[in-house]
Amino acid sequence: MELVYTLKGLDCPNCSAKIEKEVAALEQITEANVNLMQQTLTVSTVHAAEEIEALIKGIVRKHEPDVEVIAKSGHGHSHAHEHKHEHEHGHCHCGEHEHEHAHEHEHAHAHGHIHAHGSSMTIRILAGAAVFAVGAVMHYALPAPSSAVLAVMLISYLILGYDVVLTALRNITRGQIFDEHFLMSISTIGAFVLGEYPEAAAVMLFYQVGEYFQSLAVQRSRRSIAALLDIRPDTANVLRNGTVTETAAESVAVGEMIVVKAGERIPLDGIVTDGESMLDTTALTGESVPRRVSAGDEALSGCINQSGTLTVRVTKPFGESTASKIIDMVENAAARKAPTENFITTFARYYTPVVVICAVLLAVIPPLLLHGVWAEWIRRAFVFLIVSCPCALVISIPLTFFGGIGAASKHGVLVKGSHDLEALSKVRAIVFDKTGTLTQGCFRVTEILPQDGISADDLLQYAAGCERNSNHPIAASVLAAYEGDADALDVSGSTEISGYGIEATVNGKAVLAGSGRLMEQRGIAYQPCSGTGTKVYVAADGQYLGCLLIADALKQDVKQALSALRNQGVTNMIMLTGDNREIAGAVAAELGLDGYHAELLPQDKVEKLETIAADMHDGDKLAFVGDGINDAPVLARADVGIAMGSLGADAAIEAADVVLMTDEPARLGDAIRLAKQTKQIVMQNIIFAIGVKVLLLILGACGIVGMWWAVFGDVGVTVLAVLNAMRMLRK
Repeated sequence: MELVYTLKGLDCPNCSAKIEKEVAALEQITEANVNLMQQTLTVSTVHAAEEIEALIKGIVRKHEPDVEVIAKSGHGHSHAHEHKHEHEHGHCHCGEHEHEHAHEHEHAHAHGHIHAHGSSMTIRILAGAAVFAVGAVMHYALPAPSSAVLAVMLISYLILGYDVVLTALRNITRGQIFDEHFLMSISTIGAFVLGEYPEAAAVMLFYQVGEYFQSLAVQRSRRSIAALLDIRPDTANVLRNGTVTETAAESVAVGEMIVVKAGERIPLDGIVTDGESMLDTTALTGESVPRRVSAGDEALSGCINQSGTLTVRVTKPFGESTASKIIDMVENAAARKAPTENFITTFARYYTPVVVICAVLLAVIPPLLLHGVWAEWIRRAFVFLIVSCPCALVISIPLTFFGGIGAASKHGVLVKGSHDLEALSKVRAIVFDKTGTLTQGCFRVTEILPQDGISADDLLQYAAGCERNSNHPIAASVLAAYEGDADALDVSGSTEISGYGIEATVNGKAVLAGSGRLMEQRGIAYQPCSGTGTKVYVAADGQYLGCLLIADALKQDVKQALSALRNQGVTNMIMLTGDNREIAGAVAAELGLDGYHAELLPQDKVEKLETIAADMHDGDKLAFVGDGINDAPVLARADVGIAMGSLGADAAIEAADVVLMTDEPARLGDAIRLAKQTKQIVMQNIIFAIGVKVLLLILGACGIVGMWWAVFGDVGVTVLAVLNAMRMLRK
């Protein structure tokens, strides 16, 4: 059974990691995950919800007393999912009026909670800072009695840090000593004992400033995807019995008709049955150029109808719509944590106790063995403790990854989690499917080769007459190339010769259109074509007329996209295809690929992928890029499965780790570039934070730096790391 809880007011990545760890350690819980961006806790258990909820509330209250725990589900997974949507969209069985306003009320309540919390924190910081400023003037500019300075600084300290000290005391009574609250409390109280009053108050002042910036960063991260999560309207205008009625989108059945007016967002996936308009697909694809739709075209939820009124026949229920799947992906992205995130969480868990032990040794051993002054070595130990807080890492790393996921979504690239984003940054080899990925996936007549005395128009006319009644893609390409009206041709006796071609009477002539084997079977002398692609040989009344060369054209920007991938460190590009070897070889040569394997069945592609993966260096990642329709097994097997051009493709969203919402190869380059930038900022923060802290720990132990440098080593480094992480939100 899966249970979901809202943790209203949770903004601290460090605390969320602790809550997740302790809840997961409960014997009643088999799995736990805190999603900081969505402020949710998801647990798996076989025990009663009431029993679990009490334990969870106790753990959350221990770390975040002000965070409210609200149960979102109480039964199995499917019910939890339904209940989640009911909660999100205000759905209940108490009347339609309540349904319409519950979501707005919940949103307003949450917004008010955040606004009120932010305002009270601002007032508190300003009040504490004002009192601190008075004390600083008394101490430095107008030297006052130390007792007066102590009194003023104590007031500032209590305004700013009372909650930190109380939390530390509560945790000590529960046996939890080694955390940042303990470090802050013991070091600042020690500073007061040593007479360093301004430094003690300053630690709490800048600590709260750092917490404020952290909260702002988390809220900004949430706002960065707010527009994406708002792409699914809650209501739809349903056409029933000739009357348009506004109703809940989740209650609209497949097959019903909905009306979408100009300026409205499409609530459900469907097919346009009436009307013509331009659709803004930016929210789904990142593409700013509108797309024209008319009767018979697909209209996906999340798109904005820009002009005319459309009537759409619903093809998918609310929960399975494109917009719903995108929202679920983004909401759950924070759950799949990157190896770097997990490493930092584990690092912080062991790092803090080690530092505390080192601080105790620093305070005790030198005075005992070196006959040093106790007060000086204790002061150095307190400096050591303040510097040691790992907040810069445990806060900035998750923010950076989520910023990267948000930036990618704005480019029409959906990444399922920070784990996949980090893997994407390490991709050194890419295996491509051919049709629909490197090529356009539709056949076109690329060359018309008539015999002497035969015009190209005549050759196309006879071929179009033969192919007029066929549904084969080859026939469609011939009819598309013919500029005349194929229906106006005098065609009779059309017969398909399986595996060979078509025979028909066109304008009174007995015409054959098909392979070379058809020509040979009928004893017609023809000239074999040497071009790459499918050949359609045409003959009339036993006379060879010429050949049409048909091929799947390359996508327009594919060469530039592959070149950009080379520049980003991708050293090996290979194509797998079920197409024939000759065509595959020509495509691979034209694109400059490093290799190709042709005439493969889906299961053969998996085997080839495993062979390629076995030859790679440790640490390098292998990506597979496919169209997401029939490549699900290969997408799942690759280190990073990338589904391209998968707007609305269920198979792609389920199987892939990364979904490119358009069929532009350039989006692949965008995805890898953003992944590399994200990892670069993560490494910058790790190196900067650890480097500064190690340096200040050494200098503090040697007595070279004091409390002010310790404050910078803790809060200053945290603020700078958070600001650096927020750069990803602007990408």
